[in-house]
This record gives sequence, C-alpha cells and structure tokens, in this order.
Amino acid sequence: MSIGARLVLALALTAVPMGVAKAGPPFNTDDPDPTDYRKFEIYLYSQGTVDSGSKAGTALGLEINYGALPDVQISVALPAGFTAPSRARATLGISDVELGVKYRFIEEDESGWRPQVSFYPALEAPLGKSGKALGDSATHIFLPLWTQKSLGLWTPFGGGGYRVNPGPEGRNSWFMGVGILRRISDRLQLGAEVFHESSEVQGEEAKAGLNIGAIYDLNSRFHIVGSAGPSSDCCKTAEFSYYLAFEWAN
Repeated sequence: MSIGARLVLALALTAVPMGVAKAGPPFNTDDPDPTDYRKFEIYLYSQGTVDSGSKAGTALGLEINYGALPDVQISVALPAGFTAPSRARATLGISDVELGVKYRFIEEDESGWRPQVSFYPALEAPLGKSGKALGDSATHIFLPLWTQKSLGLWTPFGGGGYRVNPGPEGRNSWFMGVGILRRISDRLQLGAEVFHESSEVQGEEAKAGLNIGAIYDLNSRFHIVGSAGPSSDCCKTAEFSYYLAFEWAN
C-alpha cells in the first residue's frame, strides 16, 4: 500500500482489541505499535484515486503483518493495481510490492508522559513487467519515525520521514503527519489526521487533502476499515481518494 503525498484530515482507527486504540490503515500516517509477537494482522483491501474522470490504485491487495520478535513487525503488501484513463483502456496487473520492518525502540509509559516510538523503513519495488507498467519502474525507500500516546479514550499519533525516489522524473521528498483518535463505543472508533508530503515528481506540487473514515469491530478478530475524501496538489488539481479493507487479526 503506498503512502499518499498530501495533507489529509481522516477519521478512522485500525482494528485492535476492544478498549485499545492505535493508528494505521486507512491512515497514511502510520502507528508505532508493532503486531504482537507471533501474531498476524492480515488486510484484504482496495484503494484508489479519481482525478478528472481518470482512476488509478489497487483493485485488490493483500497486506500481511507479523510479529517476528518482541517489538519487531515484518510487513509485506502484494497489490493488484489498475489504471483507468478517462478515454483509454484500463490496465490491470500486479503493481509494486511493499516490504517493511517496524522496530519499536521506545516503550510507552502508561502512567507518565513518554510515548512509544518506532522506526519503520519500507521498500516499494515493481514486481515484473506489470509492476513497471503500473508504476514508474523505480524502487522507492521510505524512512519514517512514528510516535503515539494513549490518553484514555484519546490517542494522539504522528511522525514523518524521508522518501527516496530515484525514478527518471522522481524527486526525494519529506512526509509529515499528525492525528488524534477516539473510541466512540465498544465497536466503533473514529479519529482525525493531517499530513503533507513535498513533491515526489519533478514539475509537480506538494499535495494536500481530506479523508473521513471509520473502523467497525465485527468481533475481536474481524474488522472493517474504510476512509474516503478529497485531495489536491496545493489547491490546483482535485482528486478523490478511498480505502476499504477487511482485517483479520489473531
């Protein structure tokens, strides 16, 4: 799943045991909380953007997070991407594979002020010819730090990092994001997020946007996650983005 380059307000929470809050999908700003040791979080998701009638994104993707060690999560995402220009034939195929390792090096002090903090380097690379057709044929590296603090029903979170984009027209960029989450009921969680990323491509502007979303806990293991909203490149070009996922956590 790719981290969007925009300033976004999002309402959502990830799937967690009832009573606990953390950031994550469908946010672009991630959370520092790794998957529990020897546990899985698996997302079956779809996401995309609509811009002046053109559509692009992930028709169907699979993201797997695994707690390989205490405070260490390994992640892989395998998306089937698509592009659908307004007056051209749609293209569908396996797009960029994403690999990451999240390491939490500061534990949260639940009775004090100290938040939890993680380093989450990730690599995004084209997978075969279809990946190159749907991407820019370059391998991207993202090097972020994420932080989070639980305050009763509220959970502020945020962070940012540096993205290396060596594509032919690519530019290295900075990402920053902050947000806050709140548990509304035993099953429903909502929140808000703002984030921004500088231009990733030569000749393009930085982007900003707005998403709203929610997560509904079907039970302690199965969850539905979604978000949607507008975005723009510094108020010049309007887009509409969406994310929808079914999550299983053991």
